[in-house]
Amino acid sequence: MLNILIGKEDIEAEFINLVAEYPKVRTVLPILIAIRNNKMKETKIIDDFNELISENKDNLFNSSEGLTNELKEDLLAFFNNSGLRDIFEDKDIKNVVDYCFGVEVGMDTNARKNRTGKSMEIIVEKIIQKFSKENNLEYIPQATQTKIKSRWDVGIELDKTNRIFDFAIFNKSKNKIYIIETNFYGGGGSKLKSTAGEYQYLYDLLSKQGIDLIWITDGLGWKTTKKSLSETFIHNDYVFNIELIKQDILKDVVS
Repeated sequence: MLNILIGKEDIEAEFINLVAEYPKVRTVLPILIAIRNNKMKETKIIDDFNELISENKDNLFNSSEGLTNELKEDLLAFFNNSGLRDIFEDKDIKNVVDYCFGVEVGMDTNARKNRTGKSMEIIVEKIIQKFSKENNLEYIPQATQTKIKSRWDVGIELDKTNRIFDFAIFNKSKNKIYIIETNFYGGGGSKLKSTAGEYQYLYDLLSKQGIDLIWITDGLGWKTTKKSLSETFIHNDYVFNIELIKQDILKDVVS
């Protein structure tokens, strides 16, 4: 049924008409963005990126829930902001069933980790962008050694020439650079222990050059790796989660 949306011009109206006539279509929407239905009850959706206000939207995908005007608005927001509209509108797929099969395969690979990591970067960048504008700072996303040298004429010695930082912030009044790394781990594992150790090492490497490393990480995965995270928290001056960043903690760091 979802295939009828592919390439439609008035796609919003077509989408709402479809879910109104066939409510069960709503139940498959989460899988299109690589979230299994049994996870929806514990998944919150951010609908205000400025304030990072989030709430559970499980009722959006419950076909037995009546389709009110408010639900229609939320469904359209989900359809547009999740990227699903672009997929259907730009004819990126020819068959939803084949697309779902590919999503299922991807959910059991590193593709899932890449998606959550990218989402975290998007959230953090919105905060950094606003913060930099308000405090007369400059920043570079996906910052490399070459980009930093070219933009601010500051050289950084690194262990890997191809190392890419999620963000670099420059305080012109202090001629000082801050490196920001961010990630999100929904599940635990040995990877998190090595990640924590990596950021201890990177902190030491940058500190010797007068550069502060700020690590912003989050996710339930850390609940099973508390010791490693605690060790890094003690070792590194600036380890934060999203809630702390919302409290404008960066201002205290760079002032």
